[in-house]
Amino acid sequence: MRVRLPLLRTSWAWRLGAPAAAAAARLPRGASAGPGPRRAMAFYRTEERGQPHSPGYRLFFKNVAGHYISPFHDIPLKADSEEENGIPTKRARNDEYENLFNMVVEVPRWTNAKMEIATEEPLNPIKQDVKDGKLRYVANIFPHKGYIWNYGALPQTWEDPHRKDKSTDCCGDNDPIDVCEIGSKVLSRGDVVHVKILGILALIDQGETDWKLIAINVNDPEASKFHDIEDVKKYKPGYLEATLNWFRFYKIPEGKPENQFAFNGEFKNKAFALEVIKSTHECWKALLMEKCAGGAINCTNVQVCDSPFHCSQEEARSLVESVSFSLNKGSNEEDQVWHFLGK
Repeated sequence: MRVRLPLLRTSWAWRLGAPAAAAAARLPRGASAGPGPRRAMAFYRTEERGQPHSPGYRLFFKNVAGHYISPFHDIPLKADSEEENGIPTKRARNDEYENLFNMVVEVPRWTNAKMEIATEEPLNPIKQDVKDGKLRYVANIFPHKGYIWNYGALPQTWEDPHRKDKSTDCCGDNDPIDVCEIGSKVLSRGDVVHVKILGILALIDQGETDWKLIAINVNDPEASKFHDIEDVKKYKPGYLEATLNWFRFYKIPEGKPENQFAFNGEFKNKAFALEVIKSTHECWKALLMEKCAGGAINCTNVQVCDSPFHCSQEEARSLVESVSFSLNKGSNEEDQVWHFLGK
């Protein structure tokens, strides 16, 4: 018999009280609850199934109505967008609002477990990556402990593995586009936060383009200082250099060579990054409308109504309840090991 209730741990990402959530839900579309920072997570919550640090662990997402959704396909790309058949439509806004995106946090800063959106599973929960039967952890390479930013992805984007990028001359890595959030707060796995994009790095991983966006949480105390990649160099000196080295060396403890980069490791600016996001969003739309080959990608969704992969709320609930999991907790000892690389 499958055990469920004892292992269901639910959290609201912005943890609004019921009255506040109800009040927010009553606001007209596009209205604000008041001045101040924008709150992203009032309308999403997460539900854990299985034990952390185990192969069966999954983190599912729900909307404010309590219905299961896909963080890959059902959370809008733009942080302030109207939707047409579940796909956001662009609205005329000023530059500040045009640069607001939803980020799904997969890995909190300073942690090691390699968590990721399960792109090949129904409703795409977050899971820990497994390789050769073992859970994956990123190594601590002195002086860095785990991931040095809050790490995640932009929903409704896809780096098409069959489409060669003109600027890198390599195809995509078959995942949503990655985000390194550089704000001061350590976020939680499953948070959905509003970020503004500052720039982008082009990692070339085994011949595939693996874009890394540089972004900051709009609710960060210093967010108003940051508008483009040059501001990161000015206000967080050394952070971009550390980011480049992190991606260059993080696979060396696994016995692999250094990673390579397009543009000689140069970080491109916000304008360049926004064009990359636009391109990956168009690829995602083609994927959801079955206009291109998605391979093993699971496109099940509950809100993109015109998609041939659309399912009902009842079907989504059945998919989640059919997931089996183990009570056995795995080990996370690997994240206590340190590696020192010589020159």
